[in-house]
Amino acid sequence: MMGNKFKVIFIFLFVTNLFAACATFPTNELTPQQSNLTVGMIKTKIIKGQTTQEEILKLFGAPNIITKNKSDDEVWNYNRMSFKYVSGRDGFTAIFVDGNRAMSTATTESFDLIITFDKEGKVKDYSVISAKF
Repeated sequence: MMGNKFKVIFIFLFVTNLFAACATFPTNELTPQQSNLTVGMIKTKIIKGQTTQEEILKLFGAPNIITKNKSDDEVWNYNRMSFKYVSGRDGFTAIFVDGNRAMSTATTESFDLIITFDKEGKVKDYSVISAKF
């Protein structure tokens, strides 16, 4: 009699995990808010010797960091990062007893805009650094 209860419990757990394996799990995505901070916007809107600090503030908002370089020019740094985590979504990932999947992927993207202003508050130079890993 006790053996039948264990069989029923085992079958119940097996069927539950089987359905869990077929379920689609949502992804966990942390992405930045929509931003004008794109390479296209930078190349079309920033003109060396012409674009002012006020125009940059209107385009991109306040910078993350403001410093001065060795020439005493003001340097603004904008940084945008995104992180994407996706748990295993294909039917071939391993399923554990608690329904968790064994495989996942994570991607991190970093985008930096560094702007140097001259003494009059106009763009002297800028650079873009982009990385994905």
